Amino acid sequence: MASGATAADRDIAGGYASVRDAYDTVAADYAAYFPDTQAETPLELAMVDAFVAAVGPDADVLDAGCGAGRMSRYLADRGVRPHGVDLSPGMVAMARRDHPELRFGVASLDALPFADASVDGVLLWYSVIHTPPSGLGQLLAEAVRVTRPGGHLLVGAQSGHGIRDVAPSYRRFGHDITLERHLYTADDLAAGLAAAGAAEVARLVRRATGNERDDQAVVLAAHA
Repeated sequence: MASGATAADRDIAGGYASVRDAYDTVAADYAAYFPDTQAETPLELAMVDAFVAAVGPDADVLDAGCGAGRMSRYLADRGVRPHGVDLSPGMVAMARRDHPELRFGVASLDALPFADASVDGVLLWYSVIHTPPSGLGQLLAEAVRVTRPGGHLLVGAQSGHGIRDVAPSYRRFGHDITLERHLYTADDLAAGLAAAGAAEVARLVRRATGNERDDQAVVLAAHA
């Protein structure tokens, strides 16, 4: 695992300093507001369960963009061994606080500090959304690079095209930040994975519900 300073240098070089700073600012409130998977519908969790079944029991899984660790906890409870990484030291601190028995570290997702073919699977759960289209290919290629042949990847994102300003969502907590997210369709995600050498196995596209503005897209892929 890279040191915090090295990871910080990487994310600044990649243009993600503002994203890191935003999540460092909101980390404590984010961890309190999203302590578990109640924000997911049964459909999304079924895709995560399919990913767990695909990688198999006791698999080494990278939770890339782990945030405060809620999905790492979900994975661990289902019998795999997650290793969470996030570019925000503040979010990693929350993950370590709330899930001290699990592994977490600071890393930029477009330059993962892991060897080729070193994990059985990679979960990118809404962690591509702050990457612009120009950087999506590199981020997905990194995820495929560290996945062993025969391993699996699961990628989730809000579906569509364009940019959403998500900073207003945090103003109710008193945070004045700059944070945008990019929309990607299942076709976008599947194409990016295919270009990196991972073939689509299944996808979920569901319509927006409740207060959601956008549809949701999830793609499960296998590394050839």
